Amino acid sequence: MNAAILCVGKMREKFYAAAADEYLKRISRFGKMEIIEVPDLPEPANASDADRQKVIEKEGESLLSRVKPGDRVIALCIDGPQFESERFAAHLADNDMRFGSRQVFVIGGSLGLSPAVIRRADEKMSLSKMTFPHQLARVVLLEQIYRACKINAGEKYHK
Repeated sequence: MNAAILCVGKMREKFYAAAADEYLKRISRFGKMEIIEVPDLPEPANASDADRQKVIEKEGESLLSRVKPGDRVIALCIDGPQFESERFAAHLADNDMRFGSRQVFVIGGSLGLSPAVIRRADEKMSLSKMTFPHQLARVVLLEQIYRACKINAGEKYHK
């Protein structure tokens, strides 16, 4: 597996960072997994919708600048399809086999993903109908990728 999580913002809380680092370490035996962070831009005080849209667009430009030609881009969006763990594992394996390119999961900032990022995405995916802080979404996604790697390797995993 060759994958990346492309996200807005750094891990600020130590407990999120520790969890993410642990899953990255576990995933490393199955293939290459990298985290690519772009800066989160501050939302101006008393921001208008237009101000917020400018922030989203600038963050989107920064995200898209890190996508390589040939990457399979998966945008995390609340309106994307949800997977059960076994189906997610099969989907990742299928993407690897069919496309053979790096799978890039994109997590937006607090204001979401820009329309340009969503247009570039090859597919959408949702972790839940609920909204998560982007740092927690990163940890949940890493855990599910680790679980998928174990399933695809025929190893035991907890249901």
